[in-house]
Amino acid sequence: MGRIFEVRKHTMFARWNRMAKQFARIAKDISMAVKAGGADPDSNPTLRRIMQNARTINMPKDKVEAAIKRASGRDATHYHEVLYEGYAPHGVALLIETATDNPTRTVAHVRNIITRYGGNLGTTGSVSFQFRKLGVFRLDPSGIDQDELELDMIDHGLDEMGEGLGEKGEPQLILRCAFEDFGRLQEALEARRVTPVSAEHEYLCLAATELSEPQANEALELIDKLEQEEDVQRVFHSLA
Repeated sequence: MGRIFEVRKHTMFARWNRMAKQFARIAKDISMAVKAGGADPDSNPTLRRIMQNARTINMPKDKVEAAIKRASGRDATHYHEVLYEGYAPHGVALLIETATDNPTRTVAHVRNIITRYGGNLGTTGSVSFQFRKLGVFRLDPSGIDQDELELDMIDHGLDEMGEGLGEKGEPQLILRCAFEDFGRLQEALEARRVTPVSAEHEYLCLAATELSEPQANEALELIDKLEQEEDVQRVFHSLA
């Protein structure tokens, strides 16, 4: 009974930690969006998209509003987006997306984690050529004529549309476009009154790295440690 309790407690804490990390990431995204385009979501499509993403992860409305208010204040923290490139063990390419108010601190922490777990930090351009930056929209397929939507969205930059699953196993439609067409596709969906479950950019690896299970676990351990780092927003990798 004690062992079962410990497992459940560990799972619960892991879930809380994950949720806290997601909330912190959204708060930083809100801060950067407000600084760039203002605090009114009606005139700031980036902020509007991030607020929708916040609802997707069940971030409380009061936390979202507090983040917008903080970002609008004179004493708001100024975050900068910095993308680091490197390799995990066994040649797994990494793109590490960060939001930081102190790049010197962040690069030191990122380098320390990568080195400690058998990887190496690269220079700008050493890895990014292996990835393509895409806009990714996830939709609830309920009530959507998929063929009609696909034909309509092709005129607004859609590259591909397919079926997928959300974090809880729920069915989703996944739309991808070149990142340069992100705004066009977002506007086209809004014009059809289609509200995405989430809308973000992703880096798609053009050539996946296949490893044995033990080797993959070594790379995943490094990726997990990076994802736990406070300044790291997301980690993209080439692991198959």
